Amino acid sequence: MAFDMEEQFSEECVDSGIHEECGVFGAYDFDGNDIASTVYYGLFALQHRGQESCGLAVSDTKGERGNVKFHKDLGLVSEVLRQDVVRKYEGDIGIGHVRYSTTGASVAENAQPLVLSYVKGTLALAHNGNLVNTEALKWELIQTGAIFHTTTDSEVIAFHIARERVHSATVEEAVHKTVEKIRGGYALVIMSPRKLIGARDPYGLKPLCLGKRDNAYVLASESCALTSVGAEFIRDIEPGEIVTITKNGLKSSKLTEKKKHAHCVFEYIYFARLDSTMDGVKVYDARIRGGKSLAKSYPVEADLVTGVPESGLPAAKGFSEESGIPFGFAFYKNSYIGRTFIKPTQKERESSVHLKLSVLDAVVKGKRIVLVDDSIVRGTTIANLIRMLKEAGALEVHVRISSPPFLHPCYFGTDVPSNDQLIAAQHSTEEICKMIGADSLGYMEIDYLEGMAGGLPICKACFDGKYPMVIPDENNLQNDFEIHKI
Repeated sequence: MAFDMEEQFSEECVDSGIHEECGVFGAYDFDGNDIASTVYYGLFALQHRGQESCGLAVSDTKGERGNVKFHKDLGLVSEVLRQDVVRKYEGDIGIGHVRYSTTGASVAENAQPLVLSYVKGTLALAHNGNLVNTEALKWELIQTGAIFHTTTDSEVIAFHIARERVHSATVEEAVHKTVEKIRGGYALVIMSPRKLIGARDPYGLKPLCLGKRDNAYVLASESCALTSVGAEFIRDIEPGEIVTITKNGLKSSKLTEKKKHAHCVFEYIYFARLDSTMDGVKVYDARIRGGKSLAKSYPVEADLVTGVPESGLPAAKGFSEESGIPFGFAFYKNSYIGRTFIKPTQKERESSVHLKLSVLDAVVKGKRIVLVDDSIVRGTTIANLIRMLKEAGALEVHVRISSPPFLHPCYFGTDVPSNDQLIAAQHSTEEICKMIGADSLGYMEIDYLEGMAGGLPICKACFDGKYPMVIPDENNLQNDFEIHKI
């Protein structure tokens, strides 16, 4: 029976691509200089982590207590935080956020930072990640009269911090009590009118690092954001660590130590920017190693190795170095088109592929091509690229993927869809190869992942189903919540 990939993987998989996570940023200038422009440039450097919405919140630590100003909306950093907007936000402490939704709808109300006014003052929060016990925590709040204005788990975190603050001596104590309750992957940047706080989940699933520029401290999801604002990288925030920055300096506390860490491997495969370093591992080097392992596992006779811009290019370079096959650019990328997965419908995404990439005919004509990409989820994008290469005269297209097949959903903030929407969960490698029109197909072998990530302990549950923590039964949680709601 003929298989219509577009029919099966279009309507039901409208939002099933591998989406970016979110990006968080925070800065505190002890000299009292305005920080809004620093937050802007930090978010601009993190734009690759989320293109749906963004925002910033600032406070003047010498001004009226509780006077936190914020601005957020749907759109890119350059669209939402225009120069005339940023100039209005004066203050020496600030946080910011870029978002792609993994929990909650794509609406302006879910943009971050979240800003709450409560009995103890004002709290602003930016969150990257996803919780696995959101419904239980939400029901606990609803029982005490909480009313939610967003559909995100980030609001649940903020509400719990505010509630704990009422019974705590300091906001950092309230944060500590809250992160003892929440389970999942998270990097948090939190601002009170006088303090900047960063927190990272005990497994280290989500990245967060610390930098310093002159007399200012900076927190960011990636080191590239530190570089963009002229800050020197100091260190990564450790898994389970909470850092509090005040006018008196920086202090650190730790949650109960986890024996096992589980850094998200997809930061090194795809999410992180190429010039970032995470937990001591350079992202560029990790992707080169990934490409080399592909060449060892799935050698092929070919004339040219190329990558799908941008994330496939370093792995393609590694494949070339290991195999001895020349590396070259087969695609021209239109830099003024956003990432294709951000489009709301499958047809729009497919159209965007042609708008975004065009084939360099002279490079590929009459050649056997190795095409390297970071992943296959639906299969429609890679199928379009293979078709484009062959229409341009490529004799063969051999696909190599720098990650193993996706077989399981992610619960920690990477928007991997459910099993029935994952092409590799429904079909063998041979079937997928035929469906996408490739001459051969090879995935990264799972045993190579830790070596690719520099020997770090990693979470690879989306490939092998072995999650670093127990995942609650979502159906039972949802049913319980609906019953209580009624």
